[in-house]
Amino acid sequence: MLVIGIAGGSGSGKTTVVRAITEKLKEDVVVIPQDSYYKDCSDLSDEEKRNQNFDHPKAIDWELLCQHLADLKKGKSIKQPVYSYISCSRSKTEFVEVNPAEVIIVEGILLFNCEELRKQLDIKIFVDADADDRLMRVMERDIRERGKDVLWVIERYTRTVKPMYLQFIEPSKRYADIIIPQGGENKVAIDVISATIEKAISKKKNK
Repeated sequence: MLVIGIAGGSGSGKTTVVRAITEKLKEDVVVIPQDSYYKDCSDLSDEEKRNQNFDHPKAIDWELLCQHLADLKKGKSIKQPVYSYISCSRSKTEFVEVNPAEVIIVEGILLFNCEELRKQLDIKIFVDADADDRLMRVMERDIRERGKDVLWVIERYTRTVKPMYLQFIEPSKRYADIIIPQGGENKVAIDVISATIEKAISKKKNK
């Protein structure tokens, strides 16, 4: 089993990179999104939810994420949480059953800020992108997929997304084994990384 961590700022193109790598690999791949492990905020008021900082490491349930990853590495299935951005809550009745696979990809903005998680990763990839490009993608995603308006997106970007990127996410690049510039548009880098992953899988199988 090979465990790959893919980090980078919101809107950097992580999902595009994950999809491209997954399509190129001939092995079974499981993707674990960090976003499923946000702490439940259902007990907060609407105002408190609005002011919640989802770009700070403290917003993530690292203990559960690390435990689930450890279970998968042991060959056990997990019950991945289902998190709603609309209600800022983690479902108490729904979950996604995830089975172990030859390749596990963990994806999220803050992955490399957790030392315990970093130790569980075989390959750490950071997806880099221009700040303006990231903002445009964040606006498009939050309006289309999360029901937010333009003013809400800009306010959140200014208040938390940008400062948290500078404080936590960009500095975490130092932990990466590979950095992909130009985000998900860098087809050459994705091809090279896919080949590197396949080589690493082959080496593990032949041990």
